[in-house]
Amino acid sequence: MARVGNIKGVVLAGGLGRRLGPLTKITNKHLLPVWDRPMIYYPLQALVQAGLDEAVLVVGGQNAGDFIRLLGNGKFLGLKQLVYAYQDGQGGIADALRSARDFCGQQNICVVLGDNIFSAGLRPYVNKFLAQKTGARLMLKKVADPSRFGVPVFAGRRIQRIVEKPRKPLSPYAVTGIYFFDPEVFDIIDTLSPSKRGELEITDVSNIYLQRGTLHYDVLRGWWTDAGTIPTLYQAARLAANTWIKSHPDAAESRVLPTDEIWTASSARWMFAKSKRGSSGAKNQ
Repeated sequence: MARVGNIKGVVLAGGLGRRLGPLTKITNKHLLPVWDRPMIYYPLQALVQAGLDEAVLVVGGQNAGDFIRLLGNGKFLGLKQLVYAYQDGQGGIADALRSARDFCGQQNICVVLGDNIFSAGLRPYVNKFLAQKTGARLMLKKVADPSRFGVPVFAGRRIQRIVEKPRKPLSPYAVTGIYFFDPEVFDIIDTLSPSKRGELEITDVSNIYLQRGTLHYDVLRGWWTDAGTIPTLYQAARLAANTWIKSHPDAAESRVLPTDEIWTASSARWMFAKSKRGSSGAKNQ
């Protein structure tokens, strides 16, 4: 995929992952496996496939060093530059994004939450965002349980406002963890006050763009899930596995789990081997 200019990637991988306990007792949730690779590979690969080859990974907690050991400089994933930023405490998504300010500078950014797993390529949405010149762009998805997410309230096809985790959602759509922002986002974050949860809410950022008339949205194609709970972690692995099997005729035709020979030859294990030979620091498993 050809490189896209004037936009950098931001992946947010902090948090304690309490909803995934006890799996997260000794590790960060973004390092847990989803099908054949660590969870954190998915958002980073999505950025690379969209043409973004410079990214910052915002980490937190006691396992920050594990990301460096796993990912190193990110070149084995196709990144030209991968840097790390550290979020102190648990101040919310907007606070985590603020940690990426120095890296992003005056560039546009594509932000992906580290537990978001999805099948659609981001390149068409990157192009739409860059074409709008300024403002922000959200990715929406129709879900069965919108009360777990930020939920848009519509007037016709126009978003009136976004409500964070409403008890009674007024639409079946969730704001996914995929965002596009212009450089103004950091100044907007500076104006926020903590919510009742004690966090700087990314929903408040989106609503400010909405008030300015510069917020746009798309409905994400394909399947999407977060992997932040035990059921959704299982769902993410199942969706990723089914997608992989469908794309590999030998595995699909077997009607059973792929043999070790098929899987080893065509799965993500090539990334482990390549990173071992290079300077990423990841080890062959």
